[in-house]
Amino acid sequence: MMASHSQQRSLFDAQLLRRAAVDALIKLDPRRMMRNPVMFVVEIGSVLTSTLLIVDALHHRVSFSFNLQITIWLWFTVLFANFAEAMAEGRGKAQADALRQAKSETTAYRLINGVVQEIASSQLRVDDLVRVTAGQLIPGDGEVIEGVASVDESAITGESAPVIREAGGDRSAVTGGTRVLSDMIIVRITSNPGETFLDRMIALVEGAERQKTPNEIALNILLAGLTIIFLLAVVTLQPFAIYSGAPQTVFVLIALLVCLIPTTIGGLLSAIGIAGMDRLVQHNVLATSGRAVEAAGDINTLLLDKTGTITIGNRQAAEFVPAPGIAADHLADASQLSSLSDETPEGRSIVVLAKEQFHLRGRELGSLHAEFIPFSATTRMSGIEVEGRSIRKGAVDAITNYLQQHGSNMPAGVLESVQQIARSGGTPLVVAENFQALGVIHLKDVVKGGMRERFDQLRAMGIRTVMITGDNPLTAAAIAREAGVDDFLAEATPKDKMDLIRREQADGKLVAMTGDGTNDAPALAQADVGVAMNSGTQAAKEAGNMVDLDSNPTKLIEIVAIGKQLLMTRGALTTFSISNDVAKYFAILPAMFAGVFPVLNALNVMHLHNAQSAILSAVIFNALIIVGLIPLALRGVGYRPMSADALLRRNLLVYGLGGLIIPFVGIKIIDLIITALHLA
Repeated sequence: MMASHSQQRSLFDAQLLRRAAVDALIKLDPRRMMRNPVMFVVEIGSVLTSTLLIVDALHHRVSFSFNLQITIWLWFTVLFANFAEAMAEGRGKAQADALRQAKSETTAYRLINGVVQEIASSQLRVDDLVRVTAGQLIPGDGEVIEGVASVDESAITGESAPVIREAGGDRSAVTGGTRVLSDMIIVRITSNPGETFLDRMIALVEGAERQKTPNEIALNILLAGLTIIFLLAVVTLQPFAIYSGAPQTVFVLIALLVCLIPTTIGGLLSAIGIAGMDRLVQHNVLATSGRAVEAAGDINTLLLDKTGTITIGNRQAAEFVPAPGIAADHLADASQLSSLSDETPEGRSIVVLAKEQFHLRGRELGSLHAEFIPFSATTRMSGIEVEGRSIRKGAVDAITNYLQQHGSNMPAGVLESVQQIARSGGTPLVVAENFQALGVIHLKDVVKGGMRERFDQLRAMGIRTVMITGDNPLTAAAIAREAGVDDFLAEATPKDKMDLIRREQADGKLVAMTGDGTNDAPALAQADVGVAMNSGTQAAKEAGNMVDLDSNPTKLIEIVAIGKQLLMTRGALTTFSISNDVAKYFAILPAMFAGVFPVLNALNVMHLHNAQSAILSAVIFNALIIVGLIPLALRGVGYRPMSADALLRRNLLVYGLGGLIIPFVGIKIIDLIITALHLA
């Protein structure tokens, strides 16, 4: 995992705490505080009480001690809210520091008219061609246009296993700062300095490009509205206090206002959003916006590309099916001989299968003067001539024509085997020796391990899975059954994928898609959540709003869970905060006015000592509850797949009822401590 040493840090890591404490002070800048209307009101109140406190000190007023305590705890309330946000941002900054270690000035070997020119990587521009050999760092983001190489991407992904990058296909994209381990590749640069994928990653995890989501904006408007309502309510208390003779000062009214406005969720809202994106980073997923993280929590339909996503991506030999009268080991021997020079994954898998099933080991053919017949797009077959054996391996129609040209026919038994393999979703390769069909090699797309269980999890989350493939419907249906997806789209073109996404969206559904190829880019851009594989093309990564650095298509399960966790955490803490305010309202006001209106003692269920201890206890509780909820805001509310109704009932019970009960208990305990210490 990327920067795992920083991601797994405890919430109470000393370095993280120190950095957050300093940032909390910096965030007191009113220009920053204005972005959070609730906490901005608290800061204005803190400034006002501080000013009045100086006046009290100059006039030696007897209420100075009480007013000082109120002022200190108001500032603590602002600082604790800033601290929560700084803690969330601090984790991102630690991850960015680790990423910067992979970003350094390197030497680039630029090709100009076939001549190699040694320059600094900062001088490279889009469309420059560079040569990178074993042991050298790739100087910038680009695409391999020539060659194939093993690349160490651990500086970006944290994974130690090297990956293959090659020209053409969906594995041609390379990232600046990664190291070539073997061979040589020529890379076309696709980004200018300062605009690389690594630069964007650093900006994202630092939070520089985080924007408030529509849900966050709506919630901020709600919180601002509640703040205005409570502000008006508290202002009207002053003339009422004067009329009734209750000695309410500006300190008391400001303290009451801060206790009644939704400071709990106001202080934690930003931290919740930042922490949600950071949790994605901890899973090696980069989201380009908080909107995408939220959308992931509401996904209804998931589209997955079959090749490289549900299946391994390369067909593998699964079975040797001999023709009638032919021994299976004879077919395996001929199949292996014809594949010894075949370096494709399919060819290597045939050699491996022959070894595993029949203990046939590779042999040295140099002394036998073997002649290999390479695969040709024209003949659609390959083979070998060795010791009087003329072996051919290829597509059914190609071998059929080959046999007919030499006066032989394809046996009915072989044709039957070919049909059975095709019906099962596999690919048949026919093997012939000396113009006689020996049988069929069954090649099949191998479904990645654990996929069925992963799709069961998605189904439990209420998400419908659809496999997208260019295969024929017969093959697609077989793979879909084996993988356990809910539906499939066969013979899909890029337009078909787009049309499917638009149909789902027209029905009011949110759609997520994973993909890695250039042909997936339009659909990734159209989807509400487009997760591009880091191993895929640059076009796919730029089209999606998330990039999975591990290139693990099933990662979307974690993405969905984190999105749901983000929404649940925000909803749960909003419920807790509003319930909290209601409880504080009924806990404080009776104690404040009981001296003037004794009948209110009936509502003073906590039997707080006096009006001063009541308001001071509430202010202290109001500040400390933010600190107490920081771990929950950063880690998120635990998510388990369940219905929306069950989820709502659970949250109302836990956070709604908890928000009503905890303030009564907390304020009473603080009141007892204050009374014992004679602080009020």
